Amino acid sequence: MSQRIIVSAIVMHNADGNILHVRKRGTSKLMLPGGKPEPGESFAAAAMREFAEELGGSLSPEHLTEVGTFRAPAANEAGFEVEGHVFAHPLIDFAGPDAEIEHLEWVNPARRDDEIAAMSQAVMGALAA
Repeated sequence: MSQRIIVSAIVMHNADGNILHVRKRGTSKLMLPGGKPEPGESFAAAAMREFAEELGGSLSPEHLTEVGTFRAPAANEAGFEVEGHVFAHPLIDFAGPDAEIEHLEWVNPARRDDEIAAMSQAVMGALAA
């Protein structure tokens, strides 16, 4: 049994229906914006805080909708499983990559390749179903 990393993440679509993904500095996989909750922080609050830190955008709690909880092999930590608590939010204006984010990309939800983290692929598959 692998060790688990708990994260919160945001799904945001652009006008073309593509989903926002980020790549953290020093990594090779695109993933949904988000990160680890701090002690005592709700999954939703963590997702909003991480989005603000990584992309400079303020999400509204009243516009968050829960997508679900997804488990997949961790993208950047061998032998770990990621458990992602995923929320959708309508498109907002945001400043762009900040903190540890090196790159952002709007990904077609049908895209499946080795550049996209397994959890992101699971989320996009569930959204398409």
